[in-house]
Amino acid sequence: MHAPHKRTARRSTRSTRVALVALGLALTAIPATAFAGTTPAPAAVHQQVAAATGLDDPAKKEIAMQLVSSAENSSLNWKAQYKYIEDIGDGRGYTAGIIGFCSGTGDMLDLVELYTSREPGNALAKYLPALRDVDGTDSHDGLDPGFTAAWEKAAADPAFKQAQNDERDRVYFDPAVSRGKSDGLGTLGQFAYYDAIVMHGNGGDSTSFGSIRKRALAKAKPPAQGGNEVTYLNAFLDARVWAMQQEEAHSDTSRVDTAQRVFLRNGNLNLDPPLDWKVYGDSFHIG
Repeated sequence: MHAPHKRTARRSTRSTRVALVALGLALTAIPATAFAGTTPAPAAVHQQVAAATGLDDPAKKEIAMQLVSSAENSSLNWKAQYKYIEDIGDGRGYTAGIIGFCSGTGDMLDLVELYTSREPGNALAKYLPALRDVDGTDSHDGLDPGFTAAWEKAAADPAFKQAQNDERDRVYFDPAVSRGKSDGLGTLGQFAYYDAIVMHGNGGDSTSFGSIRKRALAKAKPPAQGGNEVTYLNAFLDARVWAMQQEEAHSDTSRVDTAQRVFLRNGNLNLDPPLDWKVYGDSFHIG
């Protein structure tokens, strides 16, 4: 049994998350292109585009959740993470739940506010003043000693699980998929965007998702701009690795090198199973 490998930095703030959500809502989805760099007959092109369902297809979304969980929790069982909570010493307070909501970055506060609007008097509601006070810090003031137990209690409530799902989608998944589709990327490219936003957020610093994408655009054009999809995704993953290497906590880049890059080398732009990959040396399989 391997210890969980939780990420140790996400850079989004309340203001940048709002901007990210607005971006995702404003973007118009563009169908994923056929495999770049090939010149199949028109009928073959039609078949391949039709097969590219996108990461928001329920089956593909389930794969995305499992892929992220393999890196975040060393497990494909992402649904077991609703109750997860600990301070991983990254300067962002408590990290918790299926996507690593943090008490220091505001997304945990947003989540508990949503949950409380739906279920007043829940186990976490009394901690809202403390969550507002510690936002932007790593402080536990007003949260200890009972907050972790309250989180685990709330995680047994289907309404809290749904709130986690909804906030994950609103802040991270939906904007990433919309941005990926607008760039003309297939399912794998949309996942690469999602994994990057989950880890790096979309703040204004040099290692945020937006900056990673800009770094890639300086090297290659996405399909929506007439570029080759494989070439562009290689540039994006190069930029992602660079961003991860800027922090010691992200120095292990296997979630790119022995996972996403493997799928790309195999030409699996639709992220179709079977999938085999490694993260932190652990092997995973989706049949």
